[in-house]
Amino acid sequence: MFKLNEEKYKNVILFLAKNVGQGSVWGKKKMYKLLYFLDFDFFEKYEKPITGDIYHKLQMGPAPSYLDPIAQELVENGLLTISRGRSGLGYNDAYIYRALKDPDLNVFDKEEVKMLQRVVKKYGDKTGTELENLTHKEAPYLAVDEGEEIPLELAHYRVTVFD
Repeated sequence: MFKLNEEKYKNVILFLAKNVGQGSVWGKKKMYKLLYFLDFDFFEKYEKPITGDIYHKLQMGPAPSYLDPIAQELVENGLLTISRGRSGLGYNDAYIYRALKDPDLNVFDKEEVKMLQRVVKKYGDKTGTELENLTHKEAPYLAVDEGEEIPLELAHYRVTVFD
């Protein structure tokens, strides 16, 4: 199968945290879905993921397996902060991912950088709930039972329009 690429994964997190919104990703759900779209869109187009993470079907949409430990390593190395902030009345506090260092884009090839930019442009302004709703309509999510791994190959049953 595909191997987790920690170096790329760390730089993906830093890229998303730097380039989404006002320089931070608000919400773990949103970060989960941005990673899902990045890997599944890239797999659909190029037959390989960028991060190499494994995604499982959860009630609120696809969830990556390794975001938390990799993000925690970035925090411990002083490259990322993860804080809590109130996103609205009646909502739980959101995790806020903020990069303290620019990502190293040299770890990515040209197509990977283009896909990172595309994901930020296409999905970066959406809320975690809006992204959740989008994933719930996709073939990879619909094809497996809750808790199961979502095979990357199911990306080929999507109808993504690439610019």
